[in-house]
Amino acid sequence: MAARIREAAGDDLEESHEINVTPFIDVILVLLIIFMVAAPLATVDVNVDLPGSTATPAPRPETPLFLTLKSDLTLAIGNDSVPRALFAAVLDSRTKGDKQTRIFLRADRNVGYGELMEVMNLLRAAGYLKVALVGLEAASGAGGAAPATGGTLAPATSGSPAP
Repeated sequence: MAARIREAAGDDLEESHEINVTPFIDVILVLLIIFMVAAPLATVDVNVDLPGSTATPAPRPETPLFLTLKSDLTLAIGNDSVPRALFAAVLDSRTKGDKQTRIFLRADRNVGYGELMEVMNLLRAAGYLKVALVGLEAASGAGGAAPATGGTLAPATSGSPAP
C-alpha cells in the first residue's frame, strides 16, 4: 500500500487505496519486446522436395472432360486445340453451360507453375471452380513414374469440395 503525506496535521500518514500501475506497465513492455524479438525467429523456412502420390486413384466419371496444357503452352479440350481467346466459349459448349462440371486438368511435365496457374485462373474466370489435377501414378517404392499410357485422377481439387 502506498501512503500519502498530509500537509495539514501531524505525523499520521494517510493510506492511499490507488494501485501503483508502474510495475505492471514495465512488465508489459518487457514482454512486448521479448515477443517482438521472438516472433520472427519462430517462423520456419524449410525447403521441401515433395514426393509423388501413391494414393489410390479416384474413379473416372463416364465422360471426363480433360483440359490439357501442352509443352508449347497451347490448350486442348479433349483432343481439340483451343485458342485462349475462345477458351471460355468452347468450354461452355462442351459442358452445355454446367459450371459444376469437374474439369480434369493435366499439363506437360515441362510447363512451369506460373503457366499452370494462368490456366487455372482462366478456368476460374470462366466460372469453373471444380478442377481435378491429373498425374501419372507413381510406382510404389520405385521412385519413378509409371508408363505414360494413361493418367490417374489425383484427389487434389481446387475450388469447391468434391461431391
